Amino acid sequence: MKNFSDLGVETSILNAIQEMGFETPTPIQEQSIPVFLETGQDILGLAQTGTGKTAAFGLPIIQLVEPSNRTIQALVICPTRELCMQISKDLGNYSKNKSGINIVAVYGGSSIERQISDIKRGAHIIVATPGRLMDLMNRRALNISTVKYVVLDEADEMLNMGFEEDVEYILAETPKEKRVCLFSATMPKSIRNIANRYMNDPFEITVGKSNSGNVNITHQYAVVHARDKYAALKRFVDFNSDDIYAIIFCTTKHETQDISDKLIKDGYNADCLHGDLSQGQREKVMNRFRHHAIKILLATDVAARGIDVSGISHVIHFSLPDDIENYTHRSGRTGRAGKLGVSFTLLNMRENGRLRDIERLSNVKFDKILIPSAEEVRDKKLVAFIDTIVNTEIEESIFDDKVMTSLRPLLTLPSEELVQKFLSLELRRFSAEYLNAPDLNTTSGDRTRDGERGERGGNVRGQRIFVSVGKKDGFDIRSFKDWVAQESSLDWKELHVDVSGVFSFVDVKEELAEKVITALNGNTYEGRPVRAELSGEKPGGSREGRGGRGGDRGGRSGGGGYSSRRSEGGSSSYGGGDRRRSSGGDRERGGDRERAPRTERSDRSSYGRDAGSDRSSSTSDRSGYGTRDGGRNRSYGGDKPAGDRPSGERRRRRD
Repeated sequence: MKNFSDLGVETSILNAIQEMGFETPTPIQEQSIPVFLETGQDILGLAQTGTGKTAAFGLPIIQLVEPSNRTIQALVICPTRELCMQISKDLGNYSKNKSGINIVAVYGGSSIERQISDIKRGAHIIVATPGRLMDLMNRRALNISTVKYVVLDEADEMLNMGFEEDVEYILAETPKEKRVCLFSATMPKSIRNIANRYMNDPFEITVGKSNSGNVNITHQYAVVHARDKYAALKRFVDFNSDDIYAIIFCTTKHETQDISDKLIKDGYNADCLHGDLSQGQREKVMNRFRHHAIKILLATDVAARGIDVSGISHVIHFSLPDDIENYTHRSGRTGRAGKLGVSFTLLNMRENGRLRDIERLSNVKFDKILIPSAEEVRDKKLVAFIDTIVNTEIEESIFDDKVMTSLRPLLTLPSEELVQKFLSLELRRFSAEYLNAPDLNTTSGDRTRDGERGERGGNVRGQRIFVSVGKKDGFDIRSFKDWVAQESSLDWKELHVDVSGVFSFVDVKEELAEKVITALNGNTYEGRPVRAELSGEKPGGSREGRGGRGGDRGGRSGGGGYSSRRSEGGSSSYGGGDRRRSSGGDRERGGDRERAPRTERSDRSSYGRDAGSDRSSSTSDRSGYGTRDGGRNRSYGGDKPAGDRPSGERRRRRD
């Protein structure tokens, strides 16, 4: 395997990247760097987000730039301010041992006067978003006629965001004799057209298949009713909360803010990123997310473009993207730098066709999973809590005489009672309402070949059995499941139970139903006869008909309370918080949608500028979102600084 010195990287840069932890080049770096350093060819690179493209073009540019030449020698164009700042920071780190190289980042949302001042002091490399770059060109504050190297990073995203005309305008102002490097995750026709017009016989590099997803990413989906999406989201997050560090994608700004507010109120460590936030607010959110002060980031497609954060464990699609290609960009936020990641989609029953389209166009295979039951979430949390206690090392130094005196009331308790008290404190977070919440999965239009439900933790629903004991007999979900498992000699993992007042249900695989009925029917529990028989309901509570059991249960054959669904909505989950009903993602997708302007080009002014711009053209009062995050007051909209408005009549959408 080659190292960076084998690729021709000079010593000063090698020392810098070694300090950053770079050891061996990624495939895109291994193929790009020698071509950039040793030939005069243009480079057309096709590679997913997170494969190391910044170093692929950044290291050779730093090496080839001449510090003694005070003109602008390299221009890097990228779609969003976040990516612009990240690239500028990385280039600065690569060049820290090579004195005299000045790198200036220009992007919307910050003082244009300060950026002009930085350019006047001398800039060898400009990293820019298209909107702010054109502003500076129109003000004659930036001259790109001396540029030797032009890099178009995340080119497909720039075009998806409506920057095609802007990019062509900028390229037309650069010298005819220059080298162009274009990097893209996908290769639509528009990218190929730009390559044909502005690149000279480029050296093509492909890492992975065209339009394909990262092989380190597992693609999963679950099918739920639209009204249950928020409840299902919480269940998924709760079940994976031990290691979750996630971006949740929503379709609209309103949905992003709404779901974020609900998660925060319900006790989750979350925040959001969308186009109505000012640049200062965006940077604050991103800094907290990068430093893991926020574990869950809600974002729109536009606002999330250019986010470069390592270690993201999950990408969650609360809503599927309107543009299927955006699925690749979304999922590419996880599984980076060789690490494994999960891309999980919450699907309602009407979206199966769109999922199949994504599979076909993105060359990925989705695995169906089931949303965990509330009981499964509780059990996993309990195991994790116990493991934490068992594996905690005792710090002898903290147990001084005062601490030991304070511990005496605990030490007098029997060990079993002490353990029960500790566990009660932990399990108190799981309310009875949460534990008795219904199954959120739906089988409509999504059956396995044998007609049964898909698996979740080993449970497959085939038959539902009615049992004539319940909470009035002292059972809860755990004790009832244990009793059924013991009586029928089955593993409790084979069972799923619902416990009501004077009766309960047991869901089992079809081949196990007779064994359970035989074991329970005619048995007794604390002197009360037990009756067990096949239910007239399918697993999950759907009625097959009113026959079956007849009317021998004192009027319960019509279903009564046990057949009604209760929305888990905003009920208190593991994270706690207020209990409230929520319709989750079942809302109208309206006019606040942050979309690529291919379909809304006539409405560019409403987007503000670079990347979900904070400088929205609307000055209306958006204070309805309220004060969030520990009293942090977010103000939305407002007037734009005069220096941030485009000059002349060229008022293009900059986002």
